[in-house]
Amino acid sequence: MSSEEEAVAYACMIVRKPVATAFRAFADPDVTTRFWYSRSSGPMVPGAELQWEWETYGASVRARVTAVEQDRLIRFEWGNYTEPTQVEVTFTPRPGLPEATFVEVRETGFHGRGADLVAWLNNTVGGFTTALCAMKALLEHDMEIGAVADHHPA
Repeated sequence: MSSEEEAVAYACMIVRKPVATAFRAFADPDVTTRFWYSRSSGPMVPGAELQWEWETYGASVRARVTAVEQDRLIRFEWGNYTEPTQVEVTFTPRPGLPEATFVEVRETGFHGRGADLVAWLNNTVGGFTTALCAMKALLEHDMEIGAVADHHPA
């Protein structure tokens, strides 16, 4: 990666549910807490300053919602770093797959170099992929599989 290229973490998943259902799963903490974080101070709405907690890990993070386009896009900044990273979650209907949504997560704004940057990118991709798999299990099969809590066992 050259110094001009920005590091991007990317994860994606087809969820066989309508776009509105997939979007709500990320925007509404009553759903999100069933597959990603365990507690949120509120929903993902434009301008929201949120606190998310992962009780299993004793971890929390502040998130600021910068954009929401109903059933299409959620953008937020987060992180316990000097400079937050930016996350964009998009929801796209899948032609040819009735009632299916392609969910994509892109995170940018990483700091660091070399092995530290690679480790950060790997952890981010792994974390979002795990969350998307857990979301898929919940929405498609009404199963809470505990994938995020089990991702890094103590």
